[in-house]
Amino acid sequence: MSVRQLPELIPDSKLKLPRQAERKLSSGLTVIAIRRPAVPLIEMRLRVPFGRAPLARATLLSQALFTGTATMSSIEIAAELQAVGGGLSAGLDPDRLLVTGNSLAGGLDRMLEILAGVLTDATYPAEEVATERDRLVDHIQVAQSQPAHLARTALLHRMYGRHPYAVQTPEPEQVKGVRPAQLRALHADRVRPDGAVLVLVGDLSPEKAIDAAEKALGGWIGQSRDGNVPPTPELEPGPLLLVDRPGAVQSSLRMALPAVSRTDPDYAALQLANMVFGGYFSSRWVENIREDKGYTYGPHSSIEHFVAGSALVVAAEVATEVTGPAMLETLYELGRVASLPPGEEELEQARRYALGTLRLGMSTQAGLAGLASIYASFGLRLDYLSEHSAALAAATREQVTEAAARYLAPSRAVAVLLGDADKVEAPLAALTAVERGAA
Repeated sequence: MSVRQLPELIPDSKLKLPRQAERKLSSGLTVIAIRRPAVPLIEMRLRVPFGRAPLARATLLSQALFTGTATMSSIEIAAELQAVGGGLSAGLDPDRLLVTGNSLAGGLDRMLEILAGVLTDATYPAEEVATERDRLVDHIQVAQSQPAHLARTALLHRMYGRHPYAVQTPEPEQVKGVRPAQLRALHADRVRPDGAVLVLVGDLSPEKAIDAAEKALGGWIGQSRDGNVPPTPELEPGPLLLVDRPGAVQSSLRMALPAVSRTDPDYAALQLANMVFGGYFSSRWVENIREDKGYTYGPHSSIEHFVAGSALVVAAEVATEVTGPAMLETLYELGRVASLPPGEEELEQARRYALGTLRLGMSTQAGLAGLASIYASFGLRLDYLSEHSAALAAATREQVTEAAARYLAPSRAVAVLLGDADKVEAPLAALTAVERGAA
């Protein structure tokens, strides 16, 4: 296999972090403000602890958060935000309610005022909630017809069993049963500042921005219910779970392997081992099943982090007729990376890519806000970027080899495949134990 040559990067110098300030308010809200005056805009990210909230209600709440307050309709909220060149939206992951926003630099105060009104006085009007509920039900029903979603659902069940992370999308019928009063009750119970983190990035004075946040959000008070999620269970390797999708022209392959948190001493080496295996375009697995054999277009592997645990997830969509060969090559590449050291140039190429993407991720206001917000929700700060960059630069070939052996061995994988079982079961069974199951 030929290793593609990348242009030399500027020698990795110490990351220069932007000027920032942090303050924990009396309400329990942590505010972090970071100066990045590239353009006259401000990016805002708010993460509120939401673990173990009822899934259907929490998901609909995230979609209906900006449907109105006692003094403003959803249309008025949108118009006021547009007047300061910005907008606000919300989303949900298994651990947090995320509010994302931006505005012109001069519109920070107004954006924060509108945010405060929603956080303290959201009313969830019945007609607006009904619209958002119908939209969410349609979205889930469409997702449930997509192989990638079904494969992901099956993998989560296989990975997590009875853990809360096992189900991350509610059923349409569950969403249909949610009423506005239930959203108001959940909001009052869980949309609280205690433990939440607000990040502001842009053309701002850090201390003044925090003052503005403290002034606008001073009325947002109250302790949230304990939403701590128990640690994720250890992965339990076993037979490949084959989910039948009769007539499918493609098979969706998913695997999960052990991983570690960002602060674990093995993390930098594991990230590099994953890069060598399948973490970017020039990796072994991508070269093998995409470039060399043409089995698939976009295979990828990545490390996923949740508050309660981390995992390395492998994903590919392959034509039905090459499902067995694609599985064979995947197991082969996992076994190879877990048992043979990477080449010196191969490792350096992966290292340069990892370091480059780390810098690229913080090169824009939105990217920096996203990173700072994600890190803060795990108890980390921007200096982690410097620490992790140094760890990536220092990780030795021996450390990467040890991490690959410890975490990427195919014997440690949990595997799921969604496809036409009658056509793919026999070739798969020649490679590994197979059991049929449901998504």
